[in-house]
Amino acid sequence: MRNPLNKKIATIPPSGIRKFFDIVSEMKEAISLGVGEPDFDTPWHIREEGIYSLEKGRTFYTANAGLKDLRTEIHNYLQRRCNVSYNPDTEILVTVGGSEAIDIAMRAMLDPGDEVLVPQPSFVSYVPCAVLAGGVAVPIELEEKDQFRLTPEKLLEKITPRTKILVLPFPNNPTGAIMTREDLEPIAKIVEEHDLFILSDEIYSELTYGSEEHVSIASLPGMWERTVLINGFSKAFAMTGWRLGYACAPAVILKEMLKIHQFAIMCAPTTSQYAAIDAMKNSDDDVKMMRESYDQRRRYLLHAFEEIGLECFEPLGAFYMFPSIKRFGMTSDEFATRLLNEEQVAVVPGTAFGDSGEGFLRVSYAYSLDNLKKALGRIERFVNRLDGKE
Repeated sequence: MRNPLNKKIATIPPSGIRKFFDIVSEMKEAISLGVGEPDFDTPWHIREEGIYSLEKGRTFYTANAGLKDLRTEIHNYLQRRCNVSYNPDTEILVTVGGSEAIDIAMRAMLDPGDEVLVPQPSFVSYVPCAVLAGGVAVPIELEEKDQFRLTPEKLLEKITPRTKILVLPFPNNPTGAIMTREDLEPIAKIVEEHDLFILSDEIYSELTYGSEEHVSIASLPGMWERTVLINGFSKAFAMTGWRLGYACAPAVILKEMLKIHQFAIMCAPTTSQYAAIDAMKNSDDDVKMMRESYDQRRRYLLHAFEEIGLECFEPLGAFYMFPSIKRFGMTSDEFATRLLNEEQVAVVPGTAFGDSGEGFLRVSYAYSLDNLKKALGRIERFVNRLDGKE
C-alpha cells in the first residue's frame, strides 16, 4: 500500500509541551507548572454575555471576518491601548485563536523557499506553520546576556535575499522577555532597509510589568504597512477555551488571509464572538487585577529561585520564568524528567522552544501562590539533593 502521509507533515515533531502535560495528567499527586493557561475563570460579565447570546438564539454563522461589532471593538481597543488603527471592514479578521492567525498569515504571504526568521526560544507553532506554508524557518538564537531580546546584530546575521518575514514574539513565551520602543526602533530600520514583513505576535501584550508599557512595532513609522499584528483573548482575558483570536493587517494581506479562513474555517465561534465584544468594552479592571496578581507571583518566583540557587534573569512580560539549570550538567529534558519522576513537579524543557533553550526550563506562574509555594518546596528539595545537601 502506498504511504498515506504527507512527507512534510511526517517530519514535524509533536509539541514538546504536550509530552509533559500528557504525563502529568496521569499522576495524581503531581503539580504542573507547565501549561500557559490562566488559572482565573473568565470574568463573569464576559461569560454572562456568552450565555445571553445563546438564550437569544444567536447560534448562526457570522460573517467570515467575524461580527462587525467585534471588529469595531478590536479597532477601538487597539487604538486605545497600542496607538494603532485598522479599518474594521477590510483590515481585521477574527480567527479561531491566535494560532489560526499565525497559520493563515504564513500561508497567505509565503511562496515556496521564502525564509522566515524566528527568534528562539519562542512559541512552538512558528516553525511548523512556516514549514507547512512552504517556507524555510531560520532560527535566530537569542541569548540570556541580552535578556533574550532580539538585537540588530543577530537579525542582520540571518538576513539573506530569500528572507521575507520576521516573527516578533514579544512579550515572549517561554522567556518572558519584552522589547521596548528603544529595542524596536533599530529593528524597524533594518526591516525597512531589507524590505521585510513582520508577523508580530502580541498575545501577551497586556501582561507587561514594571515601568515599561507594551509597544507594538506597528505603531512605529513605516511599520504599519509591513506588519501583521496578531492577538487574542486567551491570556489577557482568561478565555483559553473560547478559542478566539484576531489578525490585523493592511487590506492587501488580510484579503488573502480571509480567503484561506473562508475555506478552512468559515467563521470563528459565534458565542465566543459575542462574549468577546463585552471583553473588549468592559474588562480593563479585570485585566488590571489579573496582571497585578501575575506580577505578585512573578516577584515571588524570582526571589524563590534566587534563594534555592536557580539563576534566572528578570522577565518583564507574559507569565513565565526561564531559569538556567546549566550548572547541574544535565540537559533540560533530563532535568525536567527527573524533577517530574522524583518530585512530581512538571515544567517544560527549554528545548521545546528551540535548540537555544537548552540549559533552561519554562516555569509558568499562571497558577495560584499556594500551588507555586508547594511546587517550589519540591523543587528546592530536588535541587538540594543534586547539590548533595540531602
